[in-house]
Amino acid sequence: MEYPSKTLIIILIATLLMAFTISVYSNETPLPEREELPYSNNNILRRFLADDPQATATVACDKYPRVCRAKDSSGPNCCNKKCVDVSTDKLNCGKCGSRCNYSQMCCQGKCVNTSVNAKHCGRCNNSCKKGSSCAYGLCSYAN
Repeated sequence: MEYPSKTLIIILIATLLMAFTISVYSNETPLPEREELPYSNNNILRRFLADDPQATATVACDKYPRVCRAKDSSGPNCCNKKCVDVSTDKLNCGKCGSRCNYSQMCCQGKCVNTSVNAKHCGRCNNSCKKGSSCAYGLCSYAN
């Protein structure tokens, strides 16, 4: 009696494994299809930023600055290929590349020290009352 060759056995095993794999994966439920949105610039931007707004805006805003004005964007301005808000961003305060010092915050596009600034005491737009001062980020701390 003649036995089958090793090659024939390997081919038979591989075929059975492939058939098993196909049957297992064909029984999975398919993923729901995405709903197609009507054509408009806002819908295109929303779909463009849908998966990962940060990564997409980072890559695309130098070529497509309008992505920074989309609803879920991190800011309306494009600086260094990233969407930012130059009125509050410490690394781009007032304009791209204008950095605030360590002890400062970016308030309304200007670098201010919120520990001593009476118009921005402790945080942006927190004005001390008339006649009081700002010390250590608190209004009238010493008075």
